[in-house]
Amino acid sequence: MPHLFDSLTIRGITLRNRIGVSPMCMYSYKDGFSNDWQVSHLGARAVGGAGLIIAEATAVEPRGRITPYDVGIWSKEHIQPLARVAQTIKQNGAVAGIQIAHAGRKASTKRPWDGGTPTLPDQPGGWQTIAPSPIAFSPASDIPKEMSMEDIHSVQAAFRNATSRALEAGFEFLEIHAAHGYLLHSFLSPISNQRTDDYGGNFENRIRFLLETTRQVRSTWPDQLPLAVRISGSDWVPGGWTVDESVELARHLKLEGVDVIDCSSAGTSPMATVPVGPGYQVPISEAVRHGADILTAAVGLITAPEQADEIIRNDRADIVLLGREFLRDPYWPLHAAQILNHPAPTPPQYLRGF
Repeated sequence: MPHLFDSLTIRGITLRNRIGVSPMCMYSYKDGFSNDWQVSHLGARAVGGAGLIIAEATAVEPRGRITPYDVGIWSKEHIQPLARVAQTIKQNGAVAGIQIAHAGRKASTKRPWDGGTPTLPDQPGGWQTIAPSPIAFSPASDIPKEMSMEDIHSVQAAFRNATSRALEAGFEFLEIHAAHGYLLHSFLSPISNQRTDDYGGNFENRIRFLLETTRQVRSTWPDQLPLAVRISGSDWVPGGWTVDESVELARHLKLEGVDVIDCSSAGTSPMATVPVGPGYQVPISEAVRHGADILTAAVGLITAPEQADEIIRNDRADIVLLGREFLRDPYWPLHAAQILNHPAPTPPQYLRGF
């Protein structure tokens, strides 16, 4: 029976434990370029003992940013700054992952601490957003441009090119962001996708854009390196995307060479009623893991070492990703190892404190 501090081998890489840093946007970059903040922020979590660190949502094109301050990977000039991040993570014993993303109709907003409100195309710092259908995310949002076939192919090429750049930057774990109401998720959900062509309508059509994009990414990403997809397991909205659909999607993604399903939820509607509580998304991970026979990552209000360990020991997930808890404590794995009485990869410089 595996536990939280057991290693995990996926294709050609091995995580030193089952603890990962969930991708969390920092909104701290200019023109998409990584900087010292990202190096120090993620490097500290590698020193702190995490097995996997996934760099935040990294935009595959400028209009795919959530805010003007997002990190990006849409040009070759972005590679070297990101390489510093990957190198720092790996030098401190963790596997360096990156999440590639497109915000779709939820792009062009202010940073959370600046209000987080949408910035319309005719306002400073704003731009025209795109989506499967011309449906605004909220009453305050601009109506996005419905994507043409040219747009669809252009975005898929952007994901493929971002994959090549992530590889050149030295990342060893790649995650496609298909959750939280962003572009790929908005194709999946009938709440946001009301197309009548091959990319809308029934389940097979709504998953087509993601499957095609995944296929292009997997053909570019080396066979020896793992590929993950983050999904919103449920929209938590009547008539929206469901857990049963997530299980079926995971089966399709597995056939496309996806190794891990990162199970989050919600994001496609501000009207969602989300049953927030400790580990509230773990049942989604459990359903996908057993229903699709694929590795999963659980995320969402996982804070206590005993809680995280239980998730792994009871086969509810293969990796536990922490977000806010890692903001509060970069050394959470070291503290968790003490509580659970397991050896941890403590840096020798820190032994006197542990």
